[in-house]
Amino acid sequence: MRSLFRSSVPTNAVTVDPVQAPFPKIKGADIAADFLGKRVAGDFYDSLRVSPERVLFGLLDVAGRREDNLAIFAAAQEIFRNFGSELFSRPDINESEAMTELSLSLNRTLIDTSHGVHPCPAFIGCYHEKFGTLCYSNAGHTPGLLRDSRGIVQLGSTGLPLGLFSHATAEAPTIGLEKDAALLLVSRGVIECERLNGHSTEEFGLKGLNDPFQAAPVSGAKALCHFILSSVGDFRGKSPQCDDQTALALVRTA
Repeated sequence: MRSLFRSSVPTNAVTVDPVQAPFPKIKGADIAADFLGKRVAGDFYDSLRVSPERVLFGLLDVAGRREDNLAIFAAAQEIFRNFGSELFSRPDINESEAMTELSLSLNRTLIDTSHGVHPCPAFIGCYHEKFGTLCYSNAGHTPGLLRDSRGIVQLGSTGLPLGLFSHATAEAPTIGLEKDAALLLVSRGVIECERLNGHSTEEFGLKGLNDPFQAAPVSGAKALCHFILSSVGDFRGKSPQCDDQTALALVRTA
């Protein structure tokens, strides 16, 4: 077994956001992410091709303000891209074991870089282009939503958030995506988005997310993210934005 723990980036080494590269092109599928308003907190997403048939992607929700998390973002991205590519590059791997190993390495890097406990819910997925399958790990993140011909199902937590315990693990199940199926990931800031309702506040919630997701046209991942975030913006109205609001979508088109 490979070493689980990679060296992290020193906390004083990064003063800007990590590079956000374009998402990869996928044969028979589409992937994209977007955010609403100004990025002020700990949302971080990335995706890259790790083999001729696999694309790795993730949405992390690091606790704290963005300016305090830049070193953590950079360290997580280094592990995600370099170690993720190493783990998922071979055609004969056990994807579930590779996902567990990547999660462990990200978890330890978060703890090392922050010099202690630093909660980070995370949803990490690996899409297999040839088979149309998704291996994923949900470490205490907002449930992923999968929409297909049967309706919408939740891909709930499979383990604790990253950054809490050095050897905590999360399960990594594999599911199949049928043609026109869509996976939607949103950050906590979307679910907990609030608006004033008289003298009280009302939360968007998972229920508020289900309706626009069900109504969204199947016209690509970027359009889906835009549709969902526009619904969140309409719900919030003039209420202030207190947290990052990010959406990531994967749509199987063929």
